[in-house]
Amino acid sequence: MSTKPFRILGIQQIAIGGPSKDKLKSLWVDMLGLQVKSTFVSERENVDEDICALGSGPTAVEVDLMQPLDPDKKPAVHATPLNHVGLWVDDLPKAVEWMSANGVRFAPGGIRKGAAGFDICFIHPKGNDEFPVGGEGVLIELVQAPPEVVAALG
Repeated sequence: MSTKPFRILGIQQIAIGGPSKDKLKSLWVDMLGLQVKSTFVSERENVDEDICALGSGPTAVEVDLMQPLDPDKKPAVHATPLNHVGLWVDDLPKAVEWMSANGVRFAPGGIRKGAAGFDICFIHPKGNDEFPVGGEGVLIELVQAPPEVVAALG
């Protein structure tokens, strides 16, 4: 394997899915005190989510509380309670290019704008014959870190 042309800087988010955001909020917001920063609704992603903050500044961790728009459609954001983990990366395009060349399987959709406005893409939870490296059952979101996060964590 060649030298990596990127660095993983830290945890950007955890995403928790359930049939009802209200039940998730009763724990994460009402009991644990996280603040809802914004909401995101996407038919394509089949999600209605509240984006919460844990901590502050560039090193704050996002906690996304998600429910499906339609529980019978895919992606089923509620089917796996810990839906995915998001990792800050300093150079997302280089990371995707290098990892693809080294056998990492990415989920469909490519690099795109995520719920919090950052460019994102997902490492598929399972490898296949063509791309044998996957998340071993865990969906992993790679998130392009903005300059202030690179400075704080890099």
